[in-house]
Amino acid sequence: MNLIDGKKIAAELRNELKVEVDEIKKKFKKVPGLTVILIGDLTPSQIYVRNKEKSAKEIGLKSEIIKYPEDIQEISVLNKIDELNKDETVSGILVQLPLPDHIDKQKIIERINPDKDVDGFHPYNVGNLSSGYESSVPCTPLGCYLLIKRTEPNLSGKKAIVIGRSNLNGKPMAQLLLKENCTVTITHSKTKDLKNECLKGDIVIAAVGIPELVKADWIKKDAIVIDVGINKTDKGIVGDVAFEEVSKVAKALTPVPGGVGPMTIACLLKNTIECFKRSLK
Repeated sequence: MNLIDGKKIAAELRNELKVEVDEIKKKFKKVPGLTVILIGDLTPSQIYVRNKEKSAKEIGLKSEIIKYPEDIQEISVLNKIDELNKDETVSGILVQLPLPDHIDKQKIIERINPDKDVDGFHPYNVGNLSSGYESSVPCTPLGCYLLIKRTEPNLSGKKAIVIGRSNLNGKPMAQLLLKENCTVTITHSKTKDLKNECLKGDIVIAAVGIPELVKADWIKKDAIVIDVGINKTDKGIVGDVAFEEVSKVAKALTPVPGGVGPMTIACLLKNTIECFKRSLK
């Protein structure tokens, strides 16, 4: 079994992006800028945003975090987004989710200029991705896609099973694999005989949030398995895949932690640079 080392591959990607930022700096005398809006004091969000800022600065991006208290009015956030949309030094805007209950997530996402939407959540980018046009792609499925491509460069004709139908991962993941000429099946909690569906997969992506749902007898020999799940359990953090047993049948498998997670932040940096490059056209 080939362990897909997300930390190592993310580090390689960051190094490539650093070289690209250095070249942009020399050529255009400016650098791409990422602005993150953080509302409230949820610990996971704070940790995630800190990691984003650290990684952005390491590769030479301009990075800014705007922090608001939990009770900030929605209109204040919308006005700040309008301001950032007009700011030419800001290439990418990200509003960290989840948001407090009194703030409408859809309104916030739709207010961000699609050309600065580094999360790839704006309906404009969602539509472009599903139509096969140029778009920002959500960072987690983009990270999964790059890990799969590192393992198997030619995906044409492969059968891919995506467990989970979220806008965040399942749906965009399916679109990326369709572009690679995979035959894609999206499964979910209402799918009948999920195990049998998974057994058909040359590639299985588990993003459903159920600890160790996917067992060894769900996976056909030599399948590539990508585990997006992060679940807190009595025995620590585990994925959606029973790692020990699946590792005995899979051709390649991501660990949790250390698999998809590091790639998500690296892909955010990649999206920021892509937004900057598109702004030059």
